[in-house]
Amino acid sequence: MRVAVLGAGAIGAYVGACLQRAGVDVHLIARGAHLDAIRQAGVQVSSPRGDFVAHPNATDRPEEVGPVDHIFLGLKANQYASAGPMVQPMLHDTTTIIAAQNGIPWWYFHGVPGEFEGRRVETVDPGGAVSAALPTWRAIGCVVYAATEIAAPGHIRHLEGTRLSIGEPDGSQSDRCMEFAEAMVAGGLKCPVEPDLRHDIWVKLMGNIAFNPISALTRASMLAICQNAGTRALVVDMMQETLAVARSLGVHPQVSIERRLNGAERAGDHKTSTLQDLEKGKPLELDAILSAVVELADLTGTEIPVLRAVDSLADLLNAGIDPAA
Repeated sequence: MRVAVLGAGAIGAYVGACLQRAGVDVHLIARGAHLDAIRQAGVQVSSPRGDFVAHPNATDRPEEVGPVDHIFLGLKANQYASAGPMVQPMLHDTTTIIAAQNGIPWWYFHGVPGEFEGRRVETVDPGGAVSAALPTWRAIGCVVYAATEIAAPGHIRHLEGTRLSIGEPDGSQSDRCMEFAEAMVAGGLKCPVEPDLRHDIWVKLMGNIAFNPISALTRASMLAICQNAGTRALVVDMMQETLAVARSLGVHPQVSIERRLNGAERAGDHKTSTLQDLEKGKPLELDAILSAVVELADLTGTEIPVLRAVDSLADLLNAGIDPAA
């Protein structure tokens, strides 16, 4: 089996290293000092489960990789529309695209029966640009529960969790999902093939939709947001509205808001990925996490005054970021 990791950052390089450890033919697509370090010394993984070093092939030229069986996408969701030229050289007739993203994926209504079957979520697939770059029939969904960070170029620090749930948009237990999951498990990861991955998407989104924009707007950690009475109440309101949107689409997450809050509080002074991007002057990945949910609420007629207000504030913040600065 040949696997390419496009966007071999913290989670991508970690997954690639685990797969290579399992004997998979892995090719990391990276750039800059991170790429140089991987070429020189491999991917060095520090983990509570044991440190290890993996030596997958690494390049910044997808055409050097050629066709693969699976492409694990570690890019930010706001980079998907421009990913076509990088993906194209690595495709064959049955290549899958496994997108490890937060929020609502571009394939959300693909393969789901009902009144919205095949509908495009404009916020995450503007004008069909993402579907053109990443055809929905190739998509396998992925929800990441593992936490990793780049400690230094080529050095991945695994903080906690080894679960990456995957699933077909239509809920089938496909051979292509099972093949990838078995390789992940052989590499030391948990990779359940879920019959209803949309449930996992909304459960994780409950936390992202609240903590990510609030942390960017306040520059506060998850612990600080939980311990402040006002922002804690705001998180509860946002989570309640998110659950209302999920239910309007026939998804009923079986997890309490208090449990999600307690989990976030245990994370301590952790900065969300959105806050980290803000501090680096990078555009914020909030279209899939927040704006798409506002679009889905409009689609189903669900009242979400708090989410709508926070979305407006976050959108204004994002508009003021100049990546070239």
